[in-house]
Amino acid sequence: MALTIPTPNGVITLTNEAIATVIGAAVTDNYGVVGMVSKHFFRDNIIEILRRENYTRGVVLSQEGDSVSVDVYILVSYGTKISVICRNIQEAVKYNVERLLGFELDYVNVHVQGVKLD
Repeated sequence: MALTIPTPNGVITLTNEAIATVIGAAVTDNYGVVGMVSKHFFRDNIIEILRRENYTRGVVLSQEGDSVSVDVYILVSYGTKISVICRNIQEAVKYNVERLLGFELDYVNVHVQGVKLD
């Protein structure tokens, strides 16, 4: 599914890979985030930290009319405050998407899939 943005000069189409790259960079730059993991973590029962080229497996983008929301799946470091990490991720993702891609997100849902011990 690609995101379409109507403009006065035409329609802009953004692929999920482009959006996931921007979102994944915003997520992994936060303190306490070990990395992004697959949204099917519990089904696969394998922790695999996603690399930059696989961020689409850890980002779910949904569009209903004019409403756009994002779900991100992360792995956090032991000893960090999860609520603060999630709030920072929400703010960073909203800011980067609005600044770099030019559209607003209504919701940024952060799913903590696990905690990694050092």
